[in-house]
Amino acid sequence: MTDRTTSRRDLLKGGALAAVSAGVAGPALAGQETTAMGANEAARSPVTQQTLQCAESLFDVRYTDAEREQVVQEIDGWIDRMTRQRTHEKPNTLSPATVFDPRLRSRTYRDQPDRVAPSGVDAGALPGDETAIAFAPVWKQGSWMRRGLLTSRRLTDIYLGRIERHGAALECFVTVTPDIARAQADQADRELAAGNDRGPLHGIPYGLKDIIDVAGVRATWGATPYQDRVAEIDATVTVKLREAGAVLLGKTTNGALAYGDRWFGGITRNPWNTEEGSSGSSAGSASATSAGLVAFGIGTETLGSIVSPSNRCGTTGLRPTFGRVSRHGAMALCWSLDKIGAICRSVEDTGLVLAAMNGFDPADPGSLEAGLEIDAARPVAGMRVGYSPAWFDAGSDADRATLQAARDAGVELVEIALPDLPYDGLLAVVEAESAAAFEHLTLSGEDDSLVWQDPAAWPNTWRRARFISAVDLINVDRFRREVMEVMDGVMDGLDAMIGPNFAGAMLLITNYTGHPQLAIKSGYNDLTTRTIFGGPAGEGAITHRVPQTTSLWAPLFEEGNLIALGREIERRLGVADDHPPAFL
Repeated sequence: MTDRTTSRRDLLKGGALAAVSAGVAGPALAGQETTAMGANEAARSPVTQQTLQCAESLFDVRYTDAEREQVVQEIDGWIDRMTRQRTHEKPNTLSPATVFDPRLRSRTYRDQPDRVAPSGVDAGALPGDETAIAFAPVWKQGSWMRRGLLTSRRLTDIYLGRIERHGAALECFVTVTPDIARAQADQADRELAAGNDRGPLHGIPYGLKDIIDVAGVRATWGATPYQDRVAEIDATVTVKLREAGAVLLGKTTNGALAYGDRWFGGITRNPWNTEEGSSGSSAGSASATSAGLVAFGIGTETLGSIVSPSNRCGTTGLRPTFGRVSRHGAMALCWSLDKIGAICRSVEDTGLVLAAMNGFDPADPGSLEAGLEIDAARPVAGMRVGYSPAWFDAGSDADRATLQAARDAGVELVEIALPDLPYDGLLAVVEAESAAAFEHLTLSGEDDSLVWQDPAAWPNTWRRARFISAVDLINVDRFRREVMEVMDGVMDGLDAMIGPNFAGAMLLITNYTGHPQLAIKSGYNDLTTRTIFGGPAGEGAITHRVPQTTSLWAPLFEEGNLIALGREIERRLGVADDHPPAFL
C-alpha cells in the first residue's frame, strides 16, 4: 500500500531536502529528519527546463527556452533557502513581521472616551420561569442581580442544567467547566454583596470559543491533531472577561481550525432546525446562545465566522474593527484578518461585551489603541446610512423589513455603489496565511486526520496554496490597499451602511479592510430539509421556520453607531425575543 503521508512529504519537501541532506542545513537537522531526507533525496528528480515548462501553467506565465535555462541554473539555491526555512520551528504564536493596520495615513480618526451608556430601559420583574430567565438579555440579567432579585450562582446553575439537558443534542460544547463556573459565580455574588461591582458583565455566565485559551483547560481548536491540547496560559480576552466579572461555563465548539461547523466530535446543530449545522466557525457560541445555554458567547471571525452562524442561528453578532480586541492567546488562522467579537441575543448586549474586551495589548502585534464610546439610547434620526437598492431587490423580506425599519427611524438613506473590482482575488491572503500557520500539518500529512476532507476544506486549500505565486500574493496585498481606499471613500460622510449580510461582497470586503459589522436578527424564512443527518437524501422532507440576520457596517472604530442604530431597528422589528421552540 502506498504511504500517502510520505508521498506528500516527498512532493512538497523533496527537491529542497536533497540539498539540505548534502550538509547545507547544518546541525539543526538530525536523527529521523536525516533519514527522511535521504529518502526524499533518492526520490527527487532534478529541476529541468521541462520541469519549469510544466510548472508555468500553474502560474499562467510563459518563458522562452533561454529564460528557463537561466532559472534552472539558480533554482537549487532558492529551493535550499526555502527548505531551511521550513525546518525552522515557527509556533502558531509567531506573527509575521509585516502587520496589517486598517488605518489610512490620509484619514484622521476621532478620539473616543471609553464610555458605555446603557439604554436605561427598565428590566421589569424577574420571571418566575427559569427558561425565561435563561433567554433574557444580559442587560436584564445584570439589572436583576443589582436589584437583589437574582444571583450569579442561580443563573449559572440554570445554564449548567440547560447544558446538561441540551448540550449533547446540539454538540455545542467541547468542554464544560462547572467547577470554574460555580467558583466564579460565588465570587461574583460575594463581591456584589460587598458593593464591588465590576460592571455590566459581573456575574454573567458565558461560553468561550475553543480556539481561545484558558490556562489548564483543553483548547482543542476543533481539530483531531489537537484534541488533547491543554492551554498553558490565559488569553488576553479570557483575562479581561474574568476581570469584568463574567463567569466561564465552558469552551464552545468551532469547526476544525476555525472553518465551518464540523469538529472532531461531530457537527454543531442549529437550535431552530437540528437537522442542519449551525454554520461556523463560531458554531458552538452561536448555537448555545440561540438555545439559551449561555448568556452570551465569544466568537472569532476571519471571513464570516461570527456573521454566518449568527445568520443561521438567529443570534446578534458584532465583528469589531480589526485590532480593537487582542488576539493574544487565541489560535492564529490569518494574522491580518482574525478578529474576536461577541455573539448575543440583543444588540445592546454586544456593546457591553465589546467594551469589556476592548483595549490595546502589546502582546498582540496587530492590537490598536482605540477608545470605545457607546450610547445605546442615542437618537438615530438624521443618521446618514448608505445602501444599494439592488442589494435589497435581491434580498429577502426580512432584509427589506430591516431597511424599512431604518427608514421609519428617520435615518437619511444614501444610495451608494461599489466599483466592480476583482474582490475575490483577496481570498489568496487567507489561503496563504492559514497555509503558513498550519504548514506542519500539510508537510507531515497530519492534515489527513481532519474530519472534513472535501475540495473546499482546509487540507486541500492548503495544498493548493503552495502554488500561490509570491509575486501574485504581494500584488493582492497592494490591491487590498486599493480596496481600503475605496471603502474609505464610500464610507466618507456616512454613519453606517445597511444590507443583506453577503450582498455586494461586503462581508468579504470589510473583513479585509477591517471595518466593523453587526448582524441583527431580522426575521424568518421557511426551509425545507430533505437530507436528515444519518439518513439518505430525500427522506423525511420537513419545513422549518428558521431565522436570519441583516447587517450594518460602520466606519473604522465607530461601533457606537452600529449599537445605536441596530438597537433601534431591533426594537422596531420585534423579533429578538423569539427563541427556538424546541428549547423553551
